[in-house]
Amino acid sequence: MDSIWIEYGWALLILIGLEGLLSADNALVLAVIAKDLPEEQKKRAINYGIIMAFVFRFGALFAISFIANVWQIQAIGAAYLLYLGLKHVIKAKFGKENENIREDLKEEAKGKGFWPTVGKIALADLAFAIDSILAAVALALGLPDSPLDDFGGMDGGKFLVVVLGGIAGLILIKFAATWFVALLAKRPALETTAYAIVAWVGVKLAVITLAHEDIGVLDHHFPHSTGWSLVFYGVLIAIALLGWFAPTKKSSDIKMPE
Repeated sequence: MDSIWIEYGWALLILIGLEGLLSADNALVLAVIAKDLPEEQKKRAINYGIIMAFVFRFGALFAISFIANVWQIQAIGAAYLLYLGLKHVIKAKFGKENENIREDLKEEAKGKGFWPTVGKIALADLAFAIDSILAAVALALGLPDSPLDDFGGMDGGKFLVVVLGGIAGLILIKFAATWFVALLAKRPALETTAYAIVAWVGVKLAVITLAHEDIGVLDHHFPHSTGWSLVFYGVLIAIALLGWFAPTKKSSDIKMPE
């Protein structure tokens, strides 16, 4: 029993780190969208963005807990996480330096008023909420069942990991985003690393889908096997280390508002 909680704790630490990097991206995108507003409106828009991030993430969290074990939803989630992660990694590797979401959002935001800007922030928050919760659920579903009661069709322990990861992401958006933005400025490869991890978590969710009792391509117990767990966490740690020690490039000139 103790080994189960150790695995849960390890997964939660990984999730908090991933949520921190995604939250930094979320906070930075909010700053970019609001960048051209007058100072007072900029602060209000950012505050609205943080509030909407809370609402959307908790909404996504409680909605997905009731459908997390439906294999069709798992398959869609796996495909989406793979698409999201690989798209970002490929663009970072082969795309032009200025072709990224921040620049696109910056161009779209120019010349817009306060409420249209808030609307764009809401769309960005919704996208990040879906990304964040899907990644958390994909990571949690690979954990062994806990002794806690189910919640909405999802194991209580797994749901608790998702909740704690989601709360950590929200806290990091509000209080630690500036630190993560500074970290990304010093080590820009970590942003690509975060999305590589998202893609790898998508692989994990795909494995869970293929092992679903209604699909049966893989053995039902395979996603929880020691061998697969070692492979998954080994590759995940390797991706993180490669991102941390990757050569640094010129940092972005986009800063969080004071």
